[in-house]
Amino acid sequence: MDMHAAYQEVGSFRAAAQICGTTDKTVKRVVEAARRAEALGNGGDATVAHNYDPVRAIVAERVARTSGRISAKRLLPVAVAAGYSGSARNFRRAVADAKAEWRHTHHRGRRPGVWAPGDMLVFDWGEIGPLFVFCAVLAWSRFRFVFFADNLRADTTMAALALCMETIGGVPKTLLTDRMGCLKAGTVAGLVIPTPDYVRFVTHYGTRPDFCQGADPESKGIVEALVGYVKSDLMIPEELSVSDLKGANEKGAAWYTEVNAQVHSEIAAVPAERLVLERPLLGALPSLRARIGRVAMRKVDRLSCVRFGSARYSVPMVHIGREVELRVADGTVMIVFLGEIIAEHALVAPGETSVSDEHYGGARPAPDRAVRPKTRDEVAFVALGPVAAAFIKGAAARGVTTLAADLAELCAMEAAHGRTELIAALERAVEFGRFRAHVV
Repeated sequence: MDMHAAYQEVGSFRAAAQICGTTDKTVKRVVEAARRAEALGNGGDATVAHNYDPVRAIVAERVARTSGRISAKRLLPVAVAAGYSGSARNFRRAVADAKAEWRHTHHRGRRPGVWAPGDMLVFDWGEIGPLFVFCAVLAWSRFRFVFFADNLRADTTMAALALCMETIGGVPKTLLTDRMGCLKAGTVAGLVIPTPDYVRFVTHYGTRPDFCQGADPESKGIVEALVGYVKSDLMIPEELSVSDLKGANEKGAAWYTEVNAQVHSEIAAVPAERLVLERPLLGALPSLRARIGRVAMRKVDRLSCVRFGSARYSVPMVHIGREVELRVADGTVMIVFLGEIIAEHALVAPGETSVSDEHYGGARPAPDRAVRPKTRDEVAFVALGPVAAAFIKGAAARGVTTLAADLAELCAMEAAHGRTELIAALERAVEFGRFRAHVV
């Protein structure tokens, strides 16, 4: 049966729904649609009346004043004071409609990014718990780079930037990021003033800093997408932990090597191959990496070691007495002299020592207590050769207290029996462990 006719007959949405085998809401929707069509045919107004119609103007004014950010919860008391008597749920529909209408007429049009080769490197930080990930994209080639750290300090950010530029093999003209607190010294007239350390960094590399407008993450969406990609495709599946930064960075390097070798959906090309074309247009890397943050300086002591954190770390012996620079990152201590890494050690606990054998020309030899004769008898006996030194060492180890008197007697045996016979007897005495003169 026709739902509209059934409603006209019984006068109830629910009864008409039971007759037609449907729900009362469906019957109500059909009946109201028929009424609107009839009103339009008669030249009337087909607009459906709502209980929030009297406060529509107030809702629209508040939504426009807050640029579509106000919530229905905050606006409801104002509407109630203006005479609204409906439910909070119905009022939320009114606010949602007002916001949608405001956004439709106030959307911000954008144009797609067009990048020039060698022009822009865009970077940003992401995080999952205590583990932070530095993400950077070379805009034209879409070459991606990631680096994991346990903090967001300026020295960590600049160290990651330096490593990124060393990885891509050149320096882009511009470094673009958002308004990072670690790189921002202040804001004047909407423009960001970079910190002096960041200015020294970009000057060292021959590039320039650039910052996005405030509250405008879309202007660097190219790296925002990478942050989400790294989280979903690497950090969560691999269960990376801040307790193993070295392992996390090894997996990160393997990951971006893999994704850079695949076709990028946006440019329909392989980023690693595009980087080969873009690299000649990048600026040249400086011969030395920029000095970043506070630098620990140490003097190499006579043990050819430097001390850091109450522990010792060895360096090549040619650097004894020189001032060297210490850099600590990812559980590794790097010792630098004139910009060159001369030693690298894993961080050890206080009181321990990390020694590399090649710094000393080879492995440590076993202790050798040399025989140094002083008396006339000692000099004469040692002149017999190595067997004499072995005889003295063996006798001393066995605790022969009469060794000094025995040496005089042994020296006299050379005149009586000859040098060759004496040496042969001493060799047998050493072999059998007998160190008295009368036994010889």
